[in-house]
Amino acid sequence: MTNLTAFLAQNALKQENEMVVVSKRFVQDGKPVKWEVSSITSEEDDQLRKDNTKRMPVPGKKGVLVPETNYTAYLTDLAVRCTVFPNLHDKELQNSYKVMSAKELLKKMLLPGEYDSYLAEVQKINGFDIGMDEIVEEAKN
Repeated sequence: MTNLTAFLAQNALKQENEMVVVSKRFVQDGKPVKWEVSSITSEEDDQLRKDNTKRMPVPGKKGVLVPETNYTAYLTDLAVRCTVFPNLHDKELQNSYKVMSAKELLKKMLLPGEYDSYLAEVQKINGFDIGMDEIVEEAKN
């Protein structure tokens, strides 16, 4: 029988924030500035998904509604929530880009390709890139 102590909260490895270069356009001392990105809990993720889900009517079926998630908005909210540095809620930073929210700021700061790469990195940090084959292989070792 397997020992369950490995699953106790105090024995679980803590997810560390990661430092990533999001854009080579933000430099200090000639080097790209790294952004600090954190992961979130499953409960926080559930709330982000809920916040970006609406009940939409099914065409041709009166009174029938189905949940529909706006994944573009969800990923933006996820990226904003996970960005530790730079502080996207900083009013001075928002004012410099002439925006009024962290979501607008993130989209304004980054070029489209940088933005897409950042969203992929945020998903990776939150464990969305790990396939079942990798988990099984890691468990074998």
